[in-house]
Amino acid sequence: MGRLRDRYGASPLHLLLVLCSFALTGYAGVRLLDGDTLGVVLWFVGGAVVHDLVLVPLYSAADRALRAAGARVPLGSRTHDEAAWREQINYVRVPAFVSLVLLLVWYPLIFDRVGHYASYTALEPGVFMGRWLLVTAALFAVSALCLTARAWRGRRALRRARRTGEA
Repeated sequence: MGRLRDRYGASPLHLLLVLCSFALTGYAGVRLLDGDTLGVVLWFVGGAVVHDLVLVPLYSAADRALRAAGARVPLGSRTHDEAAWREQINYVRVPAFVSLVLLLVWYPLIFDRVGHYASYTALEPGVFMGRWLLVTAALFAVSALCLTARAWRGRRALRRARRTGEA
């Protein structure tokens, strides 16, 4: 087991889960493209190429821009602590990531690209854009509430520490 962990870099359970996820994704691709083997291969290779050559640079640049903007933001009378900003930036990253994954998975419905899904979903094709926007707004709202609660607890703990003379 130790040799496998040294060579692979993670536990055997991780390797098993990765292989199972590839098998499930392959099965879904074959079912989706209904026996079009070339289409399945092109879909997987195209997905990997688009992700690595287009999406990774885009969200890396967006993340760098967000970090740079946060490093210059003054917070009250003191300058913004970069470590605190690194923790707080996740309250933007997570809902943005989930929203973009939902958009990537459901873009044909969201952008009304395929009409035949209406018979499968029993919904009008035009409702999906509004629903995706509502889900995105809800994700950011919940994230903002979590950040507010965290900041409130932090201030409360700081006040308590000051009253007891620990700060």
